[in-house]
Amino acid sequence: MPVEPTHPYTVIDVFTDRPLTGNPLAVFTEGEAVPSRLMLDAARELHLSETAFVLPGDDDADATVRIFTPQAELPFAGHPVLGTAFVVGEAGNLATVRLRTGAGIVPVHLTREHGEIVYGEMEQPLPTVGEFEHADELLAALGVSRASVALPIEIYTNGPSHVYVALVDLDAGTDNAPAVAALQPDMEALRALGTMGITCFTRTGDARVKSRVFCPGMGIPEDPATGSAAGPLALHMARHGWLKPGQELTIVQGVEIQRPSELSARVDGSAVEPTAIIVGGMAVPVAHGHFRLQ
Repeated sequence: MPVEPTHPYTVIDVFTDRPLTGNPLAVFTEGEAVPSRLMLDAARELHLSETAFVLPGDDDADATVRIFTPQAELPFAGHPVLGTAFVVGEAGNLATVRLRTGAGIVPVHLTREHGEIVYGEMEQPLPTVGEFEHADELLAALGVSRASVALPIEIYTNGPSHVYVALVDLDAGTDNAPAVAALQPDMEALRALGTMGITCFTRTGDARVKSRVFCPGMGIPEDPATGSAAGPLALHMARHGWLKPGQELTIVQGVEIQRPSELSARVDGSAVEPTAIIVGGMAVPVAHGHFRLQ
């Protein structure tokens, strides 16, 4: 009997240094061997926020990555790019990994301690910015009043789209931030708004926020750590005077779903004309295996 092909994969927890926290990612390290028609099915089977498939690179990129949620392929997403860079960088002993995504090439700079990768920073695509036209419906779905919103509600697109809702929280001196922690959104109503992430956040320090990200339109009710939302969040805060260009923002996310995560983000250049948006974090591999897909 012929042996059926199997496909190796690694599971890595991203935006954390502790296994079983952060945002888990499955990386198929020989993605070129996986038929395209089965990639979305594999992502549904794993049922993680995202699953990445590593394909060969070219003269400009060390590898190509295709990214899938349980419902669709994404041109770019933050934690899959960072986690994939850890895996590719470890295999190739690289200090910088250049990944070709559907939104262009994303360089990820890796930091090592005692030969082990401990931190990575990605330069994200610069987002477009616009007013979100369905703010009233969004606030109703979140159960939030206009009076509790501190900044304009805007939508940023850097591959995926993210809408930002800054909440006033008089008790937000710690990461507990009850105005964000107590949210119980209507997921069906959020899903009806479209395939975007909804980032609700409040400041808990000078350059620190607590954030929750809801993505039911992408098959992810709540995301543990959203790298693609972290960069535009820093830009959103900088544009409205909550963050200085060049200042590093710390984002705490995932606590309410028992996947505590920490992300960093900064805007280089000016808030009006950013030259780069940098998002960083840690990651730790937790599992290896093989899938039989045919």
